[in-house]
Amino acid sequence: MKPTTTEASPATRPNQTGSAARRRAGAWRKYIPHALGAGLLLFIVNGLRPKPIEVEYGQVTTGPLVVTVLEEGKTRIRHRYSVSPPVSGFLRRVELRAGAPIEAGKTVLAVLEPVTSALLDPRAQAEAEARVKAAEATRDQREASLERARAALAMAKKDWERDDELRRKGAISARDWDAAENQATMMAREQRAAEFALQTAEHELTQARAAALQIQNPDKTNAPLFTITAPVNGYILNIYEESAKVIAAGTPIMEVGDTNDLEAEIELLSRDAVGVQSGADVSIEQWGGDKPLRGKVNLIEPGGYTKVSSLGVEEQRVKVRVDFLDPLPPNAMFGDRYRVEARIVTWRGENVLQVPTGSLFRRGSDWMAFVVEHGKTRLNKVDIAHNNGVAAEVRGGLQAGQTVVLHPPDIVADGSSITPRK
Repeated sequence: MKPTTTEASPATRPNQTGSAARRRAGAWRKYIPHALGAGLLLFIVNGLRPKPIEVEYGQVTTGPLVVTVLEEGKTRIRHRYSVSPPVSGFLRRVELRAGAPIEAGKTVLAVLEPVTSALLDPRAQAEAEARVKAAEATRDQREASLERARAALAMAKKDWERDDELRRKGAISARDWDAAENQATMMAREQRAAEFALQTAEHELTQARAAALQIQNPDKTNAPLFTITAPVNGYILNIYEESAKVIAAGTPIMEVGDTNDLEAEIELLSRDAVGVQSGADVSIEQWGGDKPLRGKVNLIEPGGYTKVSSLGVEEQRVKVRVDFLDPLPPNAMFGDRYRVEARIVTWRGENVLQVPTGSLFRRGSDWMAFVVEHGKTRLNKVDIAHNNGVAAEVRGGLQAGQTVVLHPPDIVADGSSITPRK
């Protein structure tokens, strides 16, 4: 007997296929919660895992390093002349005002009428004769000083010309050539100062002789007026006596000077002045022009003084005088007692291993820095010497080419994972 086979009809086949698909979909659906849980777990783990700290990087380099000190100061006329009469008399009203231009030997600064009682004094006559002799001796001394200044300037110019020729051949460094040029400039200013001193001495001698002649003529009615002329070319700086009155001999009437003969007077803290040397380079800033002016330290006064700061703190200050090397721009209104800022060089190095100061921090009495190695930090003790606020000289603890962390946050420690900040 043959077995009977039942063949499914076409109508029942789609139902069977749909049931299998539903069974497979149900099998996948039961894994969805597990997949979501695993994804959430991975998200939490990834969120809790420490991430690299974003920091800024800096480099340890080798190059020139200049250490300066920046302080405020003011300009002053180097050679000021206080105008005063050599004899007593009646001063006529002074018509000039501060700022008026004057010409040496021509501009009349003051006029005195003789006073009989003073002119008949025998002691005044003896004093006038003594002043003439003293003025002659001063004039002779100023002439000798001018000759020495001229000789020094001629020698400085010859040295500069020789150094200029060597510089063209490459046989001298630029720094030595600058020093020779600055020396010639300084000697030129010294000659100008000597010429000013001689001119002033000759003026004083003329005034002393005129006073002696007036004293020898005691008749007030016939005595000529005593006029005081300008000793130098320049301007009137201050007027002390402008009203008509009787004044004694030696009473200051006004102060005159040449605004082209300027220097800067910088007030340094005494601890900063200790590191300043005579002849140091200076950059005169914030004077009102577009670019700084070059200068040289001429004198560091040996005596200090006490000054109260704006915060009420007493500070010991020292005055440092600076000569201008660069001429003032044309039509620059720059005069006496103008405010300036001076950046004075206290140390200079050419091939110096240095690190940015932003990477340094204190730990106790030691300087420390974080060195970057393979994305992690390593704490290093650093030996620091000169520091200009931007870069510091490295004596030990770091090597050229190493990368350091700039301004490390408090969360950075030895061995922390870091990444450069974008």
